[in-house]
Amino acid sequence: MRRHIVGHKKNEKLKREDITIVDTKIAKQSMMGTSLGNAMEWFDFGIYSYLAVTMGQVFFPEIDPSFRLIYAFATFAVAFIARPIGGLFFGMMGDRLGRKKVLAITLIMMAIATLSIGLIPSYDAIGIAAPILLLIARLVQGFSTGGEYAGAMTFIAESTSDKKRGFMASGLEVGTLVGFSAGAGLVTLFTFLLGDKTMLEWGWRIPFFIAAPLGLIGFYFRNRLEETPAFEAMMKVEEERSPASLKEILIHHWKPLLICIGIVLFYNTMSYMVLTYMPSYLSDELGYGEKKGLFLVLIVMIAMIPFVLAMGYWSDRIGRNRIVKGALIGTIILSIPALMMIGNGNSYTAFLGLFIIGILLSAFQGVLPATLPSLFFTKVRYGSLAITYNVSTSIFGGTTPLVVAWLVSVTKNKMVPAYYLMAVCVIGLIIVAFFVKETAGRSLRGSAPAVDNASEIEQVLKNPDEALWWEEEVKHGNINHSVMDSRQENAENVR
Repeated sequence: MRRHIVGHKKNEKLKREDITIVDTKIAKQSMMGTSLGNAMEWFDFGIYSYLAVTMGQVFFPEIDPSFRLIYAFATFAVAFIARPIGGLFFGMMGDRLGRKKVLAITLIMMAIATLSIGLIPSYDAIGIAAPILLLIARLVQGFSTGGEYAGAMTFIAESTSDKKRGFMASGLEVGTLVGFSAGAGLVTLFTFLLGDKTMLEWGWRIPFFIAAPLGLIGFYFRNRLEETPAFEAMMKVEEERSPASLKEILIHHWKPLLICIGIVLFYNTMSYMVLTYMPSYLSDELGYGEKKGLFLVLIVMIAMIPFVLAMGYWSDRIGRNRIVKGALIGTIILSIPALMMIGNGNSYTAFLGLFIIGILLSAFQGVLPATLPSLFFTKVRYGSLAITYNVSTSIFGGTTPLVVAWLVSVTKNKMVPAYYLMAVCVIGLIIVAFFVKETAGRSLRGSAPAVDNASEIEQVLKNPDEALWWEEEVKHGNINHSVMDSRQENAENVR
């Protein structure tokens, strides 16, 4: 990429050389490489979700069948214990060493952990050691994932122009859906070809074996990416300054940290509800059969892909907050009708109900990967996003399948998923409406504007205050001097 961000002398205004001109070709390569790696990551992670029922029989055969799914999802959820630790470790590393290196490491770790799951003997073969080894592998998966998604969001957000950030970042969630779809499709295919008995005996291992070489492919593409211009620019002007510590992040960035936790609460609750819980809900609670449940969710995920890209595209034009608030209101209104359609026993109606929820989720997936990185300044972006994203995901999102399965079991009410979605979306609507600034078309906090071509520079220079809108937060004392980026420091000098 062509980079023009430099340090400023005292009392200088925004100048032509401050503005980053993004190489569109390289930006697209960054988006594709990061999204492909993310697809590999979520292919690994998603396989377990779609094999939850089978995994329960393999590793927990002595558990009462009515509670076996809960145990399987508990093993799924336990990986989220490691996610905040991984987020802290890799996030702080990413703010020190760069985004590219960390993203390559996390992908390899995930591939190794996934391959290991496929090699673990069954409970019948080695007894209690089997679920213990499964637990360890899941913890390694969770640890690596802790640095993955936040890093991918940060990388794409910092590699694109301000006017196209929403559309380009939506490609990351396309990678997620492709990965989940590939995982679901593979499980469905082998279940169809091998049958339930063979899948239970050894067929379930094949998807885990396939994940390992796919991880190596993702590593190859990620290793060829360039470091983000925002990070490189920051490093050039701050070579002698120590990176922000966790204490500084918690003290001086507490407000965006809390906002991010609130956004991720509804974002990942709905995501894990649709992509992880629904296949088992359809088969175990509604009696659709494992094959049909997997197939219905698979078709919905494939159908969501163009909607995710469309939402990202329109978020750059009409604003991200409008789309998110509309989707939140839509979820509150339509959750009950959609769940009633899913539960009426008719496959076509069930698909329509799933499709409604899927389209609402696609609005979040198309917009929030660009919204979340914009909450934080460049110097602390990866670390802050990794910590908050994974804490919120671990507490709320990752536990959604376990909590909802338990609530349905206890209450005997199959509408619980709808009530759960409605509750978190009410919280989300309050947060987005009152605490999230609109950032569509604007520069990232702590960075000068990024444009697609030189012809846009003059327009940016006409209104430097708007171009550097985030300096208002410095003026109002929201950001402490010790964790400012170089441009923020200059704003202090100007005053």
